[in-house]
Amino acid sequence: QLQLVESGGGLVQPGGSLRLSCAPSGFTADNYAIGWFRQAPGKEREGVSCISTGDGTSYYADSVKGRFTLSRDIAKNTVDLQMDSLKPEDTGVYYCAAHAHGCSTQWRLYEYWGQGTQVTVSS
Repeated sequence: QLQLVESGGGLVQPGGSLRLSCAPSGFTADNYAIGWFRQAPGKEREGVSCISTGDGTSYYADSVKGRFTLSRDIAKNTVDLQMDSLKPEDTGVYYCAAHAHGCSTQWRLYEYWGQGTQVTVSS
């Protein structure tokens, strides 16, 4: 069965850092575009970042550009989201998802999803 497993969430103070990891099971991550999405209570799910197949171009939402970095670890078969200078508005459940046809901001297009990991930014 193909699935994704997220890890690395937690509670952090504003200005702090967290590193989220997305580990596919049953398939190879570099054959899919891998996106990270987040959802805060009462809000719609929004795209945070995505890394494409092939040249591995990464895309970022304007709200996280310059603070978040997305990368692939080919040896570990993971896609990692380094989050620095975290703000309270970054709080939410973070999901990784896989899409066979490239990066998209439309979360409904992604075929495979993880269960999510909670990120809370609070003093």
